[in-house]
Amino acid sequence: MAAGLRWQWRPRSFALTPEGMLAWGDAALRLHLRLQEMDEVRLARLALTASRDVLIVTGAVDDLPWSEGVGYFASCPEVPALCMPTTLAADVPADLLFNALSSMHARVPLLLWPDPRAILPLDRLLPGSPALLARIHANWQSVGAQA
Repeated sequence: MAAGLRWQWRPRSFALTPEGMLAWGDAALRLHLRLQEMDEVRLARLALTASRDVLIVTGAVDDLPWSEGVGYFASCPEVPALCMPTTLAADVPADLLFNALSSMHARVPLLLWPDPRAILPLDRLLPGSPALLARIHANWQSVGAQA
């Protein structure tokens, strides 16, 4: 539910072209390792952000690396500031859903994810680089040490 709006996920009639990917837990660690293996030029064409449980990567579909356990997302055609899985859509109009979500979340764009259920802001993506990957790894290590 988003600000009183009840809705469900439904399959899309056609999959959207991926604009990004995300991975949780162990899949995030595998994706991080895969990104470390990329050459710096290709890595620089990507944008990344991470938190304690998730790694998010955006970029052109040909630049996104393959990694086991990732999910793919794209902007909604009707509302570009709202991203969803490439194969799922809401059963309510995307503009109504976005308005309800943005009334609760000031940051945009937003990524809406089904499992685990999450609303993730995408406004703090940084250009991919070995230094950023090292910073993400260090943050994950410090979080792991505190847990």
